[in-house]
Amino acid sequence: MTDPTSLPIGGMSCASCVVRVERALTQVPGVTAAHVDFATARATVAADPGTDEAALVRAIEDAGYRVPGWAPPGPTELAIQGMTCAACVRRVEGALRGVPGVADAAVNLALGRATVTLAPGATARAADLVAAVEGAGYHAQATTPDRRTEARVAAAAAEAADRKALARALLGAALLTVPLLVIAMSHGAIPGTSGAFGRWLQLALATPVVLGPGRRFFRLAWVALRHRTADMNTLVAIGTGSAWLYSTLAVVAPDLLATGDMAPHIYFEAAAAIIMFVLLGKLLEARARGRLSDAVRGLVALQPPTARRLDPGGAEVQVPTDALRPGDRVVVRPGERLPADGLVLEGRSAVDESMLTGESLPVDKAPGDAVVGGTLNQGGALHIEVEHAGTQSALARLVEAVEQAQGAKAAIARLADVVSAWFVPIVVGIALLAFVVWWAVDPTTGGLAVAIERFVAVLVIACPCALGLATPAAVAVGTGRGADLGVLIKGGAALEATSRIDAVLLDKTGTLTTGRPTLAEVVGAEADEILTLAAAVEALSEHPIAQAIVAGARDRGLTLPPVVDFTSEAGRGISGVVAGQRVQVGTARWLGELGVDAAPFEAEAARLADQGRTPVFVAVDGAVQGLVAVFDPPTPEAAGVVATLKAMGLEVAMVTGDRAGTARAVADAVGIDRVYAEVRPEAKAARVAEEQARGRRVAMVGDGVNDAPALATADIGVAIGSGTDIAMAAADVGLLRGGVAALPVALQLARATLRTIRQNLFWAFAYNSLGIPIAAGLFFPWTGWQLSPVLASAAMSLSSVSVLLNSLRLRRFGAHHA
Repeated sequence: MTDPTSLPIGGMSCASCVVRVERALTQVPGVTAAHVDFATARATVAADPGTDEAALVRAIEDAGYRVPGWAPPGPTELAIQGMTCAACVRRVEGALRGVPGVADAAVNLALGRATVTLAPGATARAADLVAAVEGAGYHAQATTPDRRTEARVAAAAAEAADRKALARALLGAALLTVPLLVIAMSHGAIPGTSGAFGRWLQLALATPVVLGPGRRFFRLAWVALRHRTADMNTLVAIGTGSAWLYSTLAVVAPDLLATGDMAPHIYFEAAAAIIMFVLLGKLLEARARGRLSDAVRGLVALQPPTARRLDPGGAEVQVPTDALRPGDRVVVRPGERLPADGLVLEGRSAVDESMLTGESLPVDKAPGDAVVGGTLNQGGALHIEVEHAGTQSALARLVEAVEQAQGAKAAIARLADVVSAWFVPIVVGIALLAFVVWWAVDPTTGGLAVAIERFVAVLVIACPCALGLATPAAVAVGTGRGADLGVLIKGGAALEATSRIDAVLLDKTGTLTTGRPTLAEVVGAEADEILTLAAAVEALSEHPIAQAIVAGARDRGLTLPPVVDFTSEAGRGISGVVAGQRVQVGTARWLGELGVDAAPFEAEAARLADQGRTPVFVAVDGAVQGLVAVFDPPTPEAAGVVATLKAMGLEVAMVTGDRAGTARAVADAVGIDRVYAEVRPEAKAARVAEEQARGRRVAMVGDGVNDAPALATADIGVAIGSGTDIAMAAADVGLLRGGVAALPVALQLARATLRTIRQNLFWAFAYNSLGIPIAAGLFFPWTGWQLSPVLASAAMSLSSVSVLLNSLRLRRFGAHHA
């Protein structure tokens, strides 16, 4: 350590404590000076470079004190820019693992982040890691958990800039490629496009596309070549480069390639069209990947930027939330979000914890209750003592859980990327072999022209156009049809994973149920009178249960009388005078404290609870007269959806944070056998992992922010459109309308799309693989078969057309669902 280190000290009570802590710190090897400030409860330590901060913490703890909020330094993190595929991930990981002292490196493609673990005693610096990444052809910036927000902002800006650049490149390519295709396909039918002028015009249109928007593919192919690998960029560069170079030579020096009186064929339109279509696919992919970060950005936005901290004199001071430390006291007013985790010291209020629990009902808070940062204070002012802030808060851990779960997914797989590792070298080898053999057979100018045609024919037939369109075309049509049906599927990886699902875990509230409690039952001799009195006092409350009771009374046509002398105790009950009668509505425990015996209705309350209802006692003038109960009912389509999923051969289970009685009642109503109740958010993700450990490919369906880690951990996360934007962003599939009824449609569409992708890849490879030996002239000596670049281009186009036509069949999927 070169700069002084500042550490918070907990447990000091007098000046003697200061002396003991200072003595303990100065005895640590390498420490040159230590000063402890009792007023601020902080130690400032000066030490030699290389002194371990953990040794200072151990010395403080051995002296009988503690260092609040301290955590051992974790792995080094780097923000990576410029990665596009799985091959990029392999190159970056390889470069980082090659740095001396690096024990392991894991790259998260979706988040553009690398986590590097150093070996014990390693001296590798962040600058060494950055240099290794940049040497591999990418951009990197070292970051820390405390600076992740800055890194996220920078990454989002870089992604937005890349999308804009792709959009500009695509627009420029399309403006030149469309007229080029028209001219080329007219074969001189358009006046002025035949002969030498038309050929030079095609050269003039194609060259800016190849050397402008297409330049990125050549640059990335060169990076891959330097690292002795090949990917889709290699295929694009070879296909477009060969077609353009041959065509340019045919225009500039036609005699060199002419056969008899016929001018050599040109392939400018093929080169330009390939670049245009691949750019379109890259743009769609970039937009889909950009949405992955929306989940994290939405969670981070829940934390308020500032907090009202109380100074020792009790005055409020506005400070950045990041400046909060354990032990600080803060004030949170109604309508504000809590800045950190802590304990309530003063005040009572209802706090909306739906971001954590996913349940819509606010939770009443009183002195001594724990609260969580990012939750919304809906009632009175609260004074809170901070326990966990910054990276140690529950919200920060939830953000990290989402990031880690997303990173644990398989990288965005491209079958073409995997195949190209061996397919490209083989194709180039066959093309070169064909060139050498044919020129050796006839080492004349005519023989050179034939050899070049064979070389180009092989490369053109092996062009990645059909291979590149096989997946994006089906994905584009499949996702487009999904949007028509109210299903948002985020890209090809999500489609493939969705098609393989064999187990579905469903959240309860807002997924299988409406998410809006309603009046279920009134128990008592005079039901209408009991409901009228209860609703009258509940009308002055904003609690969702109160709103359900009031709505139920009004639905029955009851008139609510005025209320006077209204009082409310958060989480316990409310009271008021209605028509001269004291009416109390609340829990049995609260009524008991007021001297009201609730025992006569305890059995009925237990019965309602077993049915998943929430019972509320109603007392009039000191005697319990009855009960009102609310219920969050299943959606009308939930039972049919569960039956359909089972008919598809899927295992179905419910995972919810609700209590067991409510969960079991809903499960019985919709036909679900397995129920996991009272499951916290982090445990939901663990439950998903347990199902995966059983060999299941799991879909998690939910609508709350609390479901985000489970949605990301699952093989596929499905968010209901009525849920939060954050849950939707964390999911791979969003059901935009129709609620859970759209789930079977999403799964069936994914299966149909994957079948189409497999068919497309088969035909793309069949056309290319069967055409290559013919293009090389392998059968010419025996059969006279040969494939000119013209026919090679036609074969390529035919394979592309077959892929597109096959993909367009998906537009007819599920017409009855529209």
